[in-house]
Amino acid sequence: MQQNNGLDKNQLISFGVLSLLLIGFMLYFQNRQASTEQENIANQAKKTEQTTAAKANAATGLNVNVTPNAIQKVNLKNDELSLEFSSLGGQVSSVRLNQYNAYDGKNKNKPLYLFSNKNAEYGFEFKDKAGKIVNTKDLVFTPSVAGNTVTLTSQLSGATIQFIYTLSPKYTLDFKVRTQGLSQLTSDKNATFKWDYNVRESEKGRAQEQTHTEFTYAFDNYKAYDYDARSEMDETKETLNWIGIKQQFFAAVIEAQHGFTQSKGYQDNIETGEYLKKFTYDGQVAFTGGEFNQDFTWYFMPLDLPLLKSYNKNFDEILPLGWSFIGSLNRHVFMPMYNLISSWGIAAGWAIFIMTIIVKLILSPVMYKQHKLSAMMKVIRPEIDEVNKKYKDADPMKKQQETMAVYRKAGVNQLAGCLPALVQVPLFYALFRFFPNMIDLRGKSFWFAEDLTAYDDLIKLPFSIPFLGDHLSIFALACTIVILIYTMMTAGNMQQPQQEGMPNMKVLMYIFPVTFLFFLNTSASGLSWYYFVSNAINIIIILVIKYVILDEKKIHAQIQENKQKAPKPEGRFQKRMREMMEQAQEQQKQQQKNKK
Repeated sequence: MQQNNGLDKNQLISFGVLSLLLIGFMLYFQNRQASTEQENIANQAKKTEQTTAAKANAATGLNVNVTPNAIQKVNLKNDELSLEFSSLGGQVSSVRLNQYNAYDGKNKNKPLYLFSNKNAEYGFEFKDKAGKIVNTKDLVFTPSVAGNTVTLTSQLSGATIQFIYTLSPKYTLDFKVRTQGLSQLTSDKNATFKWDYNVRESEKGRAQEQTHTEFTYAFDNYKAYDYDARSEMDETKETLNWIGIKQQFFAAVIEAQHGFTQSKGYQDNIETGEYLKKFTYDGQVAFTGGEFNQDFTWYFMPLDLPLLKSYNKNFDEILPLGWSFIGSLNRHVFMPMYNLISSWGIAAGWAIFIMTIIVKLILSPVMYKQHKLSAMMKVIRPEIDEVNKKYKDADPMKKQQETMAVYRKAGVNQLAGCLPALVQVPLFYALFRFFPNMIDLRGKSFWFAEDLTAYDDLIKLPFSIPFLGDHLSIFALACTIVILIYTMMTAGNMQQPQQEGMPNMKVLMYIFPVTFLFFLNTSASGLSWYYFVSNAINIIIILVIKYVILDEKKIHAQIQENKQKAPKPEGRFQKRMREMMEQAQEQQKQQQKNKK
């Protein structure tokens, strides 16, 4: 929270940055639906109306000896995954993560499926020598199972196509494509891998999960990583080592041994229903000697950081912990801190409580300086008011210079109040990334919050409020209340701007907690709980500093003593600021002279 630093301009700038940051987050993460969503829903409905029988009829056009009744299902299973394979297209038709459940308000043990009920289709497309398009997802394969391997074989105009799947540990499915005689059927040098995927909702909080659902991919021999949340993805200049579609806590990724080229994709939000987004992806893979012999690997995995790092394929970048310093803060500070505390066997909510106290202790020197400055500003207030009264009708530049002179003589660094605000901005953003992406918090309840990675909705509204939703989060309300109390305790020391047209800083400071309510109401309840505890501790710290540590009489004596001494030399920033003000004042005088 912005504190009084005695410099109106800096107060305005610091508060403006924080407010714009929060408002930007709110608008970006809660209002991303495009105006064409209804059209997308219609297209989605049309897509899902296609039946297996229709696909089988298309397939039997290429395989005249196969009937729709010949379509079979075979299964592979280990401790991590339960997979179903369809002989239609030789595809993985169902993927269940055995150790996780999907969110359901009524069924606590709802199975978590990434693929099921035809929400995902993939295949390889090429042209035969007559120019007819062939897509393997329309072919009917004959399955055979041996141990943890499924082999699916299809005959196509004298050519043999085999898909060989082997289930391995660590959420891995090896996928080999082998052909024989394909060179007699096609002259193409590449096949296009086509993947259509309607991502199913599996978490509480549709808007938040939808925000975290996007394309993700690596290139440059796994060294570079990127993600794409735009409607259209165009990576035709790069060779992608793997392409994935991630959700808030899970991802489906396919890796190509020799990479995907000419990659293009498209994604659309789905407004209502069980699906969040519709994805389509096209990428080319090369033939060798006219045959299609390539190795791929499917990964159907939870976004657990140690697991992702263990693959050594840059998968850990899929977890959106923030860029640069923010990501490092989460990876090397907050995540290890939480894991250490939770290893003590305490509830997740209390682990967050202890983590908050540790963070506040680390920041306590900064907060002490901040509140000491606030106390000094309160003591020096009469002299500042005297300057404002004396130069009430004077040039604003002159008044500001005289105000800065009072600060300098008293030994008060009016810029020091900006430091706490600047320190808390990266912390805020890091925690904003931490709580909704920490899979160890997924499904962990605390008091009235069912899941600390989603909002609590004990108070349900009979209507929906824009940006707020159809519920009120108790944690968000509690956080807003303590921030208001904190604001009331600190806003009294704030010097109000005297210049005409300048906003009332106190009013802006009271608006700030309201923006928090709108922002936190649909955010992770763990984040709201953290900020509730953090601001409650702030209030306690203020009371301790005010009534136990700081003595206003001693501060006043110190200021008077500083005034008797020679003023401290100006710092570079202060000198530069004074020179700029003097230059602006001189230009203003010159302009007035020119007008006369």
